[in-house]
Amino acid sequence: MIIGERLRLLREQKNLSQGDIEKRTGLLRCYLSRVENGHTVPAVETLEKLARALDMPLYQLLYDGEEPPRAESSGPWKDRPATGWGSSGKDLRFMHKLRHLLSKMRPEDRDLLLFTLQQMARKKQQAARQAPTAAAGPSDAPASAAASAGASSSQ
Repeated sequence: MIIGERLRLLREQKNLSQGDIEKRTGLLRCYLSRVENGHTVPAVETLEKLARALDMPLYQLLYDGEEPPRAESSGPWKDRPATGWGSSGKDLRFMHKLRHLLSKMRPEDRDLLLFTLQQMARKKQQAARQAPTAAAGPSDAPASAAASAGASSSQ
């Protein structure tokens, strides 16, 4: 597959000019021309920008079959409202940076990092479950101390 030809075909199917793509991505028109004519091979990050500008997922941009694949309408990220943490602003930029950095890690290192984070999350959840019990304990401490003192003196 020649990515430049595919980009031009998709752009023309959507009736977009190179200028329209330039406005949507911030990539220069001369660069887009060089990519479409096969003189330059874009980086993955650039392909992601182009896919967003064409309103399609990256896999559809790279697909090289007789019939284009159908986009899945549902996914774990589409079932949730886009109002949670990481859906806009500074948090969204952080998530993009995190995704970019994780993609550069070796699989073994990424697995180790994710395992460590899971362990930390479990410990935090356990601490949160025990916190209400611990919070109730000190306030009941005088009563329970008096009850245990009364029980030991009656024996």
